[in-house]
Amino acid sequence: MSRKFIPSANIANLKESATLAVAAKARALKAAGQPVIDLGAGEPDFDTPAFIRKAAADAVEAGATRYTATEGIPALREAIAADANRLLPEGAEPFTAAQVVVSSGSKQSLFNACMACFGPGDEVLVPTPSWTSYYEMLELARATAVPVLGDPNNSLKVTAAMLAESATPRTRGVMLNSPCNPTGAVYTREELADILKLADEQAWWVLSDEIYLRIAYDEPATSVLQLAPARDRLIVINGVAKAYAMTGWRIGWSLAPTAVTRAMIAVQSHTTSNPAAVSQHAALAALSHVEQADAAIAEMMVAFKRRRDAVLNALGEARKYAVHPAGAFYLYLDVSSYGGDNPGARFAEDLLEKHQVAVVPGSAFLTPNWIRASYATSDELAIEGMRRVAQLLTSTEPS
Repeated sequence: MSRKFIPSANIANLKESATLAVAAKARALKAAGQPVIDLGAGEPDFDTPAFIRKAAADAVEAGATRYTATEGIPALREAIAADANRLLPEGAEPFTAAQVVVSSGSKQSLFNACMACFGPGDEVLVPTPSWTSYYEMLELARATAVPVLGDPNNSLKVTAAMLAESATPRTRGVMLNSPCNPTGAVYTREELADILKLADEQAWWVLSDEIYLRIAYDEPATSVLQLAPARDRLIVINGVAKAYAMTGWRIGWSLAPTAVTRAMIAVQSHTTSNPAAVSQHAALAALSHVEQADAAIAEMMVAFKRRRDAVLNALGEARKYAVHPAGAFYLYLDVSSYGGDNPGARFAEDLLEKHQVAVVPGSAFLTPNWIRASYATSDELAIEGMRRVAQLLTSTEPS
């Protein structure tokens, strides 16, 4: 006899990743023969640079096919620490390999940090809109995510004052992400400094997701490592997925105080253990061959900036509905004129069914009046997709 599955309390409120769901639907429609333009995926369309691929192949031939230490191979952890140390202000205590955990993607590093630092009764401030998985990771840690809605007049960013207003005696931390997914907004040095000062005064944990740090157009993005008044409650997460076009290699990492690092190693030892050995050697090449990596990233940045500018032009008059995309590779568009309780979802559904363009509804990021469109695809597809977005959006404008 078949019995109904009742999920445990651990996952009772867990939602599927909306971004991955959109990508899966777009792939299914393409497989069925429909010419769908996928602007839903947050994945660079470039090949991993050749020198990184060669390093991976050489590592396999050299026998890098076995388990490694849970926290990653020593050489990679040292390279990650050295990379972070380049951002520190003069006189700051350098990071060591003992403060690094290499994981199966920055998503796992974020999960490790949430599990290690938060628990029942803890509240964590999440500037909103934010990447959808932040809320769910905190749910899995049995903490409470507290969305803090950003200012539409300031690229949907939050300020230290807004965070302070949303805090309670149960607040234990804040999640930061700059450049931001889904909006493409980039926090200024002054904005980040104010937030870090508040967090330090309140003894909050700061989890800073810097996976898009090297993808900024108007000026270099600022890392919290350049500003933090103290690092005893700071965890920085990064990885090779976005800037190095290495999404499928699944390598991310965390930099944290040594005691926190040990706790995250323990969490990881009981979940995935070590990340793939060959992927670690690929990441080591990416971080060790600085000149080659910088040249590859610079070439990709030229293409990303060209696409950013092209899709803004393709929007035409509808450009006024977009957050200025100063970083990452997303456009975040206000589609509230579409009407209804969830205009972003309705817009995304009609856009896919009537115009064969896939985007992510803003409800995935707790802002149902918006949609996210990625331009991490070819120039031709990005421009044509955005032209169709603008066509549908302007057709619903109030007369």
